[in-house]
Amino acid sequence: MAVVEALVIDNLACRRGGRLLFDAVSAHVAPGGALLLTGPNGAGKSSLLRLLAGLLQPETGTVTGGGRRAFAGHDVALKPRNTLGTELDYWARLDGGQQRLPGALAAMNLTALVDVPCRHLSSGQKRRAALARVIAAGADCWLLDEPTAGLDTASSALLVAAMAAHRAAGGLVVAAVHGDIGLADAASLRLG
Repeated sequence: MAVVEALVIDNLACRRGGRLLFDAVSAHVAPGGALLLTGPNGAGKSSLLRLLAGLLQPETGTVTGGGRRAFAGHDVALKPRNTLGTELDYWARLDGGQQRLPGALAAMNLTALVDVPCRHLSSGQKRRAALARVIAAGADCWLLDEPTAGLDTASSALLVAAMAAHRAAGGLVVAAVHGDIGLADAASLRLG
């Protein structure tokens, strides 16, 4: 990973469905850092992640730096009839991560499941697949929306290890959370 600039969120406001979710939101995430987005349901945590991913436009404010970003939201985007390996290979080719895919599969304990049709995967396995996609992308900044949803204790530990390795290499993590995800030294931004 190349040297990454800090992610700078400056005075962001977000309006969805005619409703102002948040305004005047600012934060700074240095290389190797992490930011936890907290707050009640509907406060705009997922919307803020989507703004950072470039999937939404802010009402006001700017987002700069942070390098290339990869987003894992609630929708896992796996075609039910395809195998897990086929689906993750497709995304890895799009993201330029084919060489990183075997390591990403191993990091999320999915190697033994590559021949399984996605319709047969549990919700936790699908969540791990979304996380493997982010890892394989090789992005500088991981944007994770409730990344431990559906994960058991062992899978959560895999995520903690992956985030620690990513941050140790200078990567950034921004995650919307409702509880502890193993990033005790992360900064926190409460919405709502």
